[in-house]
Amino acid sequence: MGLLEGKVALITGGGGGIGRGIARRFVREGATVVVAEYNEDYCATIRSELIDELGGRAEVLKVDVRIKDQIQGAVEKTVELFGGLDILINNAFTLSPKVLLEQKTDEMLDATLHSGLWAGWWAMQAARPHMVARGGGSIVNFYSIDVETGAWLNSDYSITKSALRGLTRSAAHEWGRFNIRVNLLSPAAMGTVFQKMAADSPGFAERVAAMKPLQRNGDPEEDIAPVAVFLASDMSRFVTGELINVDGGLHMPGYQSRPPNVAEMEQQGG
Repeated sequence: MGLLEGKVALITGGGGGIGRGIARRFVREGATVVVAEYNEDYCATIRSELIDELGGRAEVLKVDVRIKDQIQGAVEKTVELFGGLDILINNAFTLSPKVLLEQKTDEMLDATLHSGLWAGWWAMQAARPHMVARGGGSIVNFYSIDVETGAWLNSDYSITKSALRGLTRSAAHEWGRFNIRVNLLSPAAMGTVFQKMAADSPGFAERVAAMKPLQRNGDPEEDIAPVAVFLASDMSRFVTGELINVDGGLHMPGYQSRPPNVAEMEQQGG
């Protein structure tokens, strides 16, 4: 018996990076998993991994979480396929170009808010009645150390993550009466963005590992996902409104994100 045996989970953005690691770990812990993923290649790969490789009870839906009808439809499809919903993991996110704050556009902020805040809001609202019908549930949203450090070039991302923290705390307070627990996970791991930065910048992985007290980079499936399992399982039945850093201790020293070429970036922005 796994820690999530008998539970039905919907994971947005579960085809790659941290979401993929959580989806794989949830299946290993006995959960029935539905992955809502936009990238078609990821859809095919994660379906094969969850069903063929791990022998899990799972389904993969192509979903653009920025569109209200699609994320609501993913919730309803999950219930239609598997009879209910116990766990919602709001992991999906789309990043905008890394430019200076004064160069960020309304369109960039709007897209970031839609993929993060609005998607989470819609998914939570759609999931609530189904969790109530099951006698409760667990929702896990995602936060970022970028908010705490005021990370350069990520202003719209930080705005969205800050708003998600407020949404999480409000939902935890109000939906406790339904036995729905709502928590925040703040990870630092070798996810999709990390892999791209490591490929583009030789030595990046080593530099980032050195910043962390644990002196290594986190693995999505083995380091981040177990904490998501904890928050989704009955082990955390008395935990709600909490923020858990899963970053090898990076939140203690923080990090310096000022790019070395600020003057050049200013000129490029016009």
